[in-house]
Amino acid sequence: MEYNTTREILPITEYGRNIKKMIDYTITVEDNEKRNKLAKAIVNVMSQLNLQMRDNNEFKHKLWDHLFILSDFKLDVDAPFPKPSIDSIESKPEKISYPSNNIAFKHYGKNIELIIQKAIEMEDGAPKDTLIKTIANHLKKSYLNWNRDSVTDEVIADHLEMLSFGKLKLGEEVRLNNTHDILANNKRRVNQSQNPSQNQNYNNNPVNRRVSSNNFQKNKPRSNYSNNGSGKSTFHDKNNDTGNKPLV
Repeated sequence: MEYNTTREILPITEYGRNIKKMIDYTITVEDNEKRNKLAKAIVNVMSQLNLQMRDNNEFKHKLWDHLFILSDFKLDVDAPFPKPSIDSIESKPEKISYPSNNIAFKHYGKNIELIIQKAIEMEDGAPKDTLIKTIANHLKKSYLNWNRDSVTDEVIADHLEMLSFGKLKLGEEVRLNNTHDILANNKRRVNQSQNPSQNQNYNNNPVNRRVSSNNFQKNKPRSNYSNNGSGKSTFHDKNNDTGNKPLV
């Protein structure tokens, strides 16, 4: 009895061992025309695994490549696509180097360092001072994202000076955003991302809109003006019920 453990290892297992046997037989056929017909028939059988892709030209190219791989590149047929080489199949893609950026403060990230570098290159003036304050507020917000404890403006000013290598300094008179407000905004933003606005969902529901419209019609105040059928409008005074008075 023959077991799979004693059989030849399949280069591509998804097509099964019967396809491999058909390819091995095709290799032994000496007639070139017959061998080409058998190869095309095998490719058609292989395409049955993905019928929705059988008319795709790129998918056909893939099947012919698999045919040559299963034959251990021994099959000699006239394929509609270039025959792949062993080197192209076994070659590995080049390793992508991981960016080795030395970030001084991980919780601030790399982008803020790039922004600080641009601020250093700016000329002194009001726009630069505004940008420095904006950067400092962003540093404070990022700091509080990872550390819920209160942080002083002096700590943020020291970090800004360290990130800019002493080229950017926060003025002593500058006051950054309040810590309580930053934490409240962060919490509100998290709640909105986790629980979308209920009011928006309520108003977007057509059933709720219809119910609201009906309630408005029921609670709509009645007009003091009425038409008595004679073509003239009359006014009814609720405070002094003396009857309907025709309007002149």
